[in-house]
Amino acid sequence: MEPIKKVTGRAVPIDRQNVDTDSIVPARFLKRIERTGWGEVLFNDLRYTADDKPDPSFVLNQPGYENAKVMIVGRNFGTGSSREHAVWAIAQYGIRAIIGSSFADIFHKNCFEVGVVPVHLPEDKVQQLMRAAKEGSLGDVTVDLEKCEVTDGAGFREKFVIHNDPETHEFRRETLLNGWDEIALTLKEADVITAFEEKRPKYLDPIRG
Repeated sequence: MEPIKKVTGRAVPIDRQNVDTDSIVPARFLKRIERTGWGEVLFNDLRYTADDKPDPSFVLNQPGYENAKVMIVGRNFGTGSSREHAVWAIAQYGIRAIIGSSFADIFHKNCFEVGVVPVHLPEDKVQQLMRAAKEGSLGDVTVDLEKCEVTDGAGFREKFVIHNDPETHEFRRETLLNGWDEIALTLKEADVITAFEEKRPKYLDPIRG
């Protein structure tokens, strides 16, 4: 997982509440076994028509939102099934930060495992950014994880958290800043694990044969 200290770029508004993971990545794509290529199917059924042509009414296909790095979303984003593929698709599309007032719990946790910053702001501030993004007056948005601050080029400035529990917020912020997923966190304790294994009685070793 790549470390994240600051994300700066165009923000795309997804002005829908209760967006579920099946909307983010439809279930029929879950038969794939690869972990790459998921950005291509992000919001597939909203993004494309029945004959697989880009739907001009969907925001990702509209001019001005190309190469977006930030997504602004409605309440309870990522509800539904626990598929991690939803966050894979968002990250592989190029989005590194999602700004919203609330996220579904498992989707929220998956963001930390993949390397996407889930930015919690008050609903009125989210709507302020949403309106500006839809009007095309927002410009580039910066999510500064070191300062825990969202800014734009027009004077918007607001502190944010990535978890409502202060202790968890600091822990998760550290993992994102350093690019530590659960495997990396385990490997940090490699010496302790090795020392434990060396002291462990041999008769407890698994039988191989």
